[in-house]
Amino acid sequence: MRPLRRVTATTTALGMAAAGLIIAVSGTAHASACSQSYLPLPDSSCTPGSYNPNVTQSNIHSTICVSGWTATVRPPTSYTNPLKAQGIIDYGYSDTSMSDYEEDHLVPLELGGAPRDPGNLWPEPHYGTKTAYTKDGTETKLKNAVCNGTITLSPPPAAPSRTTGPPHSRSPASADLQ
Repeated sequence: MRPLRRVTATTTALGMAAAGLIIAVSGTAHASACSQSYLPLPDSSCTPGSYNPNVTQSNIHSTICVSGWTATVRPPTSYTNPLKAQGIIDYGYSDTSMSDYEEDHLVPLELGGAPRDPGNLWPEPHYGTKTAYTKDGTETKLKNAVCNGTITLSPPPAAPSRTTGPPHSRSPASADLQ
């Protein structure tokens, strides 16, 4: 989904630039295709999230519950850095320093998120009140709850709905994880 948006955003930006409609601010022109208004979450139209079809409730003890399993599926930075650079443009971030962002999975790998799907990856800022660093603890609590049987992975939704917001993770049936 994001590659098509990139082509559209690039074409739109080129057209606007040719028409003289982009105004440079601090010497940099930005045409953002994704909204920052959902932060600390990504724009669900750009980053809807996606699931790894190889992870199911029936195989969690040979996938997500195995220590170190995410390292076996995590994509290398040679794959994620170009996505991060494009995502910084797509989201129209004024801070374009790559080190100020983590190319993060909306549906975490440790909860069965798709490792290489661009629709599951976005440049999450390291600044603000809720960042990639602060949500890691929540992801670990959820994974532990799945692995010890407190909650289960539910099947991935057919399609995310704009009215229900982005899929943060597979919905646990009920658990107090705070």
